[in-house]
Amino acid sequence: MTEIRFYHLTRQPLEEALPVMLERTVERDKRRAVVLASSTERVEALNAHLWTYDERKFLPHGSRADGFGEQQPIWLCVDDENPNRAQVLFLTDGAGSDRVGEYVLVCALFDGNDAQAVGTAREQWQAFKSAGHDLTYWQQTTRGGWEKKASS
Repeated sequence: MTEIRFYHLTRQPLEEALPVMLERTVERDKRRAVVLASSTERVEALNAHLWTYDERKFLPHGSRADGFGEQQPIWLCVDDENPNRAQVLFLTDGAGSDRVGEYVLVCALFDGNDAQAVGTAREQWQAFKSAGHDLTYWQQTTRGGWEKKASS
C-alpha cells in the first residue's frame, strides 16, 4: 500500500512549506513529483511562485501551460494525471486523487487555520484508512519543523 502523510500547516502557508518539501523530494530523494491543486489559477500561481521563492535555488518544474510533462521533474496540475511517471504526489487545497496507489508516497498538505480544509483532510484520512493505506499525521511545530502526531 501507498504511504500517505498528512501535513497540518499551522505556522506557514503552503507557498512556504511546499518548495522545501519539493526540494527534498527532487534533490535528496531523487524522485519526481506531481503537485495536484484545486484550480488552474492555483496551478499557475504555484508555477510562478516556484520560480521566485528563493533567488539562490532552482526547482525544475512545469505545468500544462509549459508542456513537456514527461520531462518535468515536478509537474503541477489540476487534472489527476502523472505524465512524468512521478513517485510522489502532493495533494493541495483539498484536491483528491483516484490514483494514489500508483505512487510510493502521497503528501496531503492542508491549512490548519481553515475549518473546511481540516474537514476535507479528515474525510481523506478516513477514505485512505478504509482503503488500507499506511497513514501518518504531521503537525507543524512552533519552529516550523514537523512533529509526528498519529499513524494508522
